[in-house]
Amino acid sequence: MIELNSYFKPLSTEVYASKDSWGVTQMGCLIDFHTEGRFPEVKFAEIAIFNVPEYEGSKNKSISDDCKIRSYFYQLHQHKIPRVVDLGTMKLLSTRKESFKLIQDVCSALLTDGVIPFIIGGGQDVSYAVYKAYASLEKYITLTSVDNSFDIGMEKDNLASYSHLGKMLSHKPSHLFHYVNLGYQSYFVSNAATEMLLSMNFDVVRLGDLKANFQEVEPVMRNTDFLSFDISSVQYAYAKANVYSCPNGLNGEEACKIMRYAGVSDKLTAVGLFEYNQQLDESNQTAQLMAQMLWYFIDGYKIRRQELNPNLKNCIKYTVAFEDGKNEIVFYKSQTSGRWWMGVPFSKEGEKQLQNYFVACSYRDYEVANQGEVPERWLKTYNKFI
Repeated sequence: MIELNSYFKPLSTEVYASKDSWGVTQMGCLIDFHTEGRFPEVKFAEIAIFNVPEYEGSKNKSISDDCKIRSYFYQLHQHKIPRVVDLGTMKLLSTRKESFKLIQDVCSALLTDGVIPFIIGGGQDVSYAVYKAYASLEKYITLTSVDNSFDIGMEKDNLASYSHLGKMLSHKPSHLFHYVNLGYQSYFVSNAATEMLLSMNFDVVRLGDLKANFQEVEPVMRNTDFLSFDISSVQYAYAKANVYSCPNGLNGEEACKIMRYAGVSDKLTAVGLFEYNQQLDESNQTAQLMAQMLWYFIDGYKIRRQELNPNLKNCIKYTVAFEDGKNEIVFYKSQTSGRWWMGVPFSKEGEKQLQNYFVACSYRDYEVANQGEVPERWLKTYNKFI
């Protein structure tokens, strides 16, 4: 592993000046954080928190390396948490390209060691560096972006918060197996962009549909490797500290629910909360919300069930046959957790026998199949193997 301690600044003493008054169940007492002269033991950690004050591709700005989200997070209470470390603030290098390569290398090192990087801010284009960390490890991933727009940009655009998805899509070789947008708002995206993503068998979920079927976030997160959360997807009333925020969007409770679903997911291995503008956070409400979102992720992580794929011996199997008599979809329901999967057949190169690729789904997908329709989640996955 690279020497992580040389790439991070310790926490400001103001953050932990009151540590003697923290209760034994407060997060400040439960996690290991980077102080002057002492760096956390990362090798045995499960989650590594750090902030990245890189905003060159965003209209949001960083006025300080100290992230006041920590002050609120450390005061929250938990019981029996996983092994969490706070690495501090990443030191940016002299050029943006070097800084992005550093983010990539740090995330790659953490992922290799089975540690979840939990990144707080800068601009959402930092997601591109995280994506390249997976690519450097030859991992094909599902990226889920909680965002009110798609951030595809134009081909000629430089890497920025509004164009980072476009850079991922054009990256060769591609390691983006699947992309999901949660919470886009129709007036912020073009029909052409929506149609393009759908033609690539990606999923885009409009804000109204997301709110109407919120439980469908759970299987989305179970299929996700990297969650990129743009805080501008949250309503201005709940998160004012962002120049891109707008009247409509998720509320605070919904943002926390998404983070808890992400924590529970056995597949998810990286998280980013982006576009926090501390300069605009006069009431500290956005800092408090993001601290609670982090809390909910950890709370969900505590109850992971090691069900990356269904344990077939512990599942009830349901086979739905279609009227043509030739096609069927097999569903699996865990008798332990009640979670659902469906099998998508595919063949490995050089092998004749079909194998199953398991896709996390919901009871709703099973109901759709019983009505004689192929669930979109199944069809889009199947099309990727053709």
